Amino acid sequence: MVDVAREGSVVRITMNRVARRNALSAEHLTELLEAFREAGSSDAAGIVLAADGPVFSAGHDFADVHARDEDGVRQLLELCTVLMKTIQSVPQVVIARVQGLATAAGCQLVASCDLAVASLDAGFALPGGKAGWFCHTPAVPVARSVGRKRLMEMVLTGDVVDAATAVEWGLINRAVPAGELDAAVDELLARATRGSRASKAVGKRTIYAQLDRPEAEAYDIALAVMAETSQSPSAKEGRASFLEKRSPVWPD
Repeated sequence: MVDVAREGSVVRITMNRVARRNALSAEHLTELLEAFREAGSSDAAGIVLAADGPVFSAGHDFADVHARDEDGVRQLLELCTVLMKTIQSVPQVVIARVQGLATAAGCQLVASCDLAVASLDAGFALPGGKAGWFCHTPAVPVARSVGRKRLMEMVLTGDVVDAATAVEWGLINRAVPAGELDAAVDELLARATRGSRASKAVGKRTIYAQLDRPEAEAYDIALAVMAETSQSPSAKEGRASFLEKRSPVWPD
């Protein structure tokens, strides 16, 4: 249900549970988690999360959810949360390639990735607000992308946000015609993976650590890491190459 392929310095993880609209059953979540953990431990520079079929992901698999009691659902949600945290903790740049509708936990997947590029045909929704099971956990990373008022519109109405609006709201980085989606993903990922991989890995980890802290705490975290990494081989090479007016040769 998950295809994994390595192309140069990029690992492509593709959901292919097409008949179930790439719904996130426990089995599918486990496969995705294993794929991200394996890719995260590799020397790849970037990871693309993609999907086959007309839907990126319909969110949690209701057949799986409906068969569980409260403890079982809690375990499923904890598994999903581990996946989302893993996406943000791996050292690689993770970019979502969104070709279709991403709803509920599918929208959560997109929001949890570092970057996201979507087809203009794509849409994004947290539909629980117009149904019977509110999108509590999917709202966590979406809130950190779109802000309070736009989040409340999404969770209360459950309406689909089109790709162009998703760019305006900050949920995704850009929206392009379907035929240009792969090129746009590759172009952004190439720019986002330039430079020292070691430096970028620390940078990604630190950004997520300070992102939602009060400003004073955020500065404390960022200052400590920036001072420490100033003495790293990559930082020294970056400064030396600038001062010597030459191209850098990254040690990592």
